[in-house]
Amino acid sequence: MTRIVIIGGHGKVALHLSTLLATEGHSVTSIIRNPEHAADVAATGATPSVLDVENSTTAEIADAISGHDAVVWSAGAGGGNPERTYAVDRDAAIRSMDAAVKAGVQRYVMVSYLGAGPDHGVPADNPFFAYAEAKTAADEYLRGTPLAWTILGPGSLTDQPASGLIEVNPPRDGNGATSRSNTASVAAAVLDLPQTAGRTIEFRDGTLPIAAALGPLP
Repeated sequence: MTRIVIIGGHGKVALHLSTLLATEGHSVTSIIRNPEHAADVAATGATPSVLDVENSTTAEIADAISGHDAVVWSAGAGGGNPERTYAVDRDAAIRSMDAAVKAGVQRYVMVSYLGAGPDHGVPADNPFFAYAEAKTAADEYLRGTPLAWTILGPGSLTDQPASGLIEVNPPRDGNGATSRSNTASVAAAVLDLPQTAGRTIEFRDGTLPIAAALGPLP
């Protein structure tokens, strides 16, 4: 049994993920900001833990994740407010990475998005710009840590049922529909695959079973 902590535990991807992991027999802690969401999290089989990571210190986050084997970052400000987007998707995410190092939690999986990076191409006057910049900064920081990191880059998220079929490294042509349930399944899969550490995996819904799409890996 692996002890996994999900930051942003009430998000749709996170709820799918905690359900999958709990079903597989893992011990899951889901960090949430709003205590009113605790029942939804508990219904997935995870243990809710209330912490506002946006306003928490590195030490406070380290205390919350200490004793776990892996961290999954699936939190986000939800867009709309650039200041809060930077505060959550960049600054709090980076603090969580420092916290993982401090707490000795070596494995770290980041849920990012297809097309993230310095070449994201989002114009500065686009409402998505702050998110693109925040995720770029967080992903780049993670790559520079000593953590065993994996960055996941799903395409545009949908609520379609899980197909268990994906395409890895698809073209960034805007046709990147990816179900949240498939995204959760990929996150669960990489947690079981230590060889995915140090790898950025971009994907969308496709035709290959997830295990086949992710491997064989070096």
